[in-house]
Order: sequence, then structure tokens, then C-alpha cells
Amino acid sequence: MPANILNSLMEYTTIPIETKEKVVALSSPDVFNSPFSYMSGHKLVQFDAQERANFKKYVQNGGFVFVDDCNHDIDGLFAKSFEAQMSSLFGPQALKKIPNTHELYRSFFTFEKGPPNTSFELNGWGDDLVHDYLKAITINGRIAVLYSNKDYGCEWDYDFRNKRFLAEDNTKFGVNIVVYAMSS
Repeated sequence: MPANILNSLMEYTTIPIETKEKVVALSSPDVFNSPFSYMSGHKLVQFDAQERANFKKYVQNGGFVFVDDCNHDIDGLFAKSFEAQMSSLFGPQALKKIPNTHELYRSFFTFEKGPPNTSFELNGWGDDLVHDYLKAITINGRIAVLYSNKDYGCEWDYDFRNKRFLAEDNTKFGVNIVVYAMSS
């Protein structure tokens, strides 16, 4: 996750975190050592056989994956290919819109209108849409894969010391995602 999300987790919660970035290949058995994973991109998503097996086993055994489309484009290469991968792994109806009343939006901070907008949506980048929902794959009553077309990664990708200049700390929703993942 971007450094300022880690800073916000330390600032707002008591969740123990590893502050050093750890990039792990999806094909590696090390992927099973973390309860929370973050995947982001804007290019083709194409898992090989080992990556497919690890991804499915990871989420079925309690792992949480937050996936964020950097293009925030519903018709873009990342969106289409990621959704196709999820459909082949979990079935064509597995990735569904989650309601704006879902507990994710109140797991720590309250977001009464659902997922907060990003400046990238509001500036017309990508498909010129403001996405008023997120999608998820639910396993055993909990979100296992949370999928966003909103480009939160770029929204949160700035030096955490600059948060003091924001009228509202835009990393609070990132805190909600991690708190939800760690408590459900």
C-alpha cells in the first residue's frame, strides 16, 4: 500500500503493521504469509497456472486481496482482463457490486454514501465516470476480493506528510479496507 496508508494505520489504529514494503510474486508460497494483499495495475492481467492456484487458495483460506484499477476504466485492459480472470477462477457471477450499505463503509470511519470519489474520477481521467460502487467476491460471508475501478492507489500516492494540507484525509477509506479485512 502507499506509504501514507501505512502512516494512517499507525495514526488511527493499533493494528500492527510492517512498514517496509514487501513485494511477493503471486506464484510464490510466501503469498500465504500475509493476511492482506494489494494488487494494482493498468495492463493485462493474466495468471499462469501457479498464480491461479495460489490466488484461489489464498482467498479461500481467509486471505484478503484489494485490487485497484489504476485506469479506473470499466472497459480498459486491466478491468476486462482482471474480471475475466476472476470469472474463470470463481464463476461468471462471483464478482458482484456491493451495496453502499455494506459494513466495509463503516468498519472504522463512516462513509454513508458508499465508496468515496477520487480526484482522478472527478478530473475525467479514464472512462469519465464516477463509479458509485465497488465489486467483490464473497467467500463464506466475507469479502475475499475487493475490486475498485476508482484508482485509490494513485489517490493515496503522495508523501504522507502532505495529508495535513487536505481538508479531509482521503486515506480514511484505506483504513476502512484494512480494518474490514483484518476483522472479518
